[in-house]
Amino acid sequence: MKQSEDETTFSLPDDTPLARELADLSARKRRLADSTVQFTGRTRVMTVSNQKGGVGKTTTTVNVASALAALGARVLVIDLDPQGNASTALGIPHTADTASIYDVLVGDSSIADVVQSSPEHENLFCVPSTIHLAGAEVELVSQVAREHRLRTALTEFREAQERPFDFVLIDCPPSLGLLTINAFAATDEVLLPIQAEYYALEGLSQLLGNIRMIQKHLNPQIRVSSILLTMFDARTRLAQQVADEVRTHFPEETLQAVIPRSVRVSEAPSFGQTVITYDGGSAGAVAYKEAALEIARRGLKTDNDKGAH
Repeated sequence: MKQSEDETTFSLPDDTPLARELADLSARKRRLADSTVQFTGRTRVMTVSNQKGGVGKTTTTVNVASALAALGARVLVIDLDPQGNASTALGIPHTADTASIYDVLVGDSSIADVVQSSPEHENLFCVPSTIHLAGAEVELVSQVAREHRLRTALTEFREAQERPFDFVLIDCPPSLGLLTINAFAATDEVLLPIQAEYYALEGLSQLLGNIRMIQKHLNPQIRVSSILLTMFDARTRLAQQVADEVRTHFPEETLQAVIPRSVRVSEAPSFGQTVITYDGGSAGAVAYKEAALEIARRGLKTDNDKGAH
């Protein structure tokens, strides 16, 4: 019987690069579908930071947050960047008259007064940023305990919660001002996105120097727990060389998951979404899901290690 035009199927030879790539993506999706995580109720506070701009910092914050929420974690994102891109990607209104993190840091509002639920997922919440935050660096200078304003507010908020958050992710501006210092003072862990390019390690050493300074003067507990390679182009030798060098210097911290360059990841925020909900089957979404799973499991391993002592 002759096959109709509509019924015609096309298949790629199994040995082409595209066919191998699609087969690999399918296998990774199956592994993710079979993966589960049991969260312990311990809150992990992670600051996502890199003083070098354009490395996928905000993109990493919102996509890891959304992927963690989909795994069953209760997640709070604090948008500490005056540009408010994390708020946009999570579908959170953040016009000038919106109650925001600015009102917490500079005013008398609590986090409970300004937190919003994200339409991304029922487990995902966001404290938005507004344009007023751009002036907060100057206004904070005269505040009492100016470096600890966020830490104090976050502690009060967490203590009032009947059901704890599993993760608090703080998105920082790409500079070491008082906003970023507040984030570092409030956090336990730093998630560091690094673009696989020539100057990556130079920026990394500068950031690590700043974190050591924060450890000494403000927050002895802070540590870089996770390094994530972003905007990775597997076709270039340079990207692979940078990846190898980062893994050599930071074998424990560097995640196995790698985030590829992806049109879908770039498109998603313009629709007020993360790539996890915009196109959850795309290569970028799968990579962020893998990164989130790895971060979650590392935390459980740390908890087990503590319990063993």
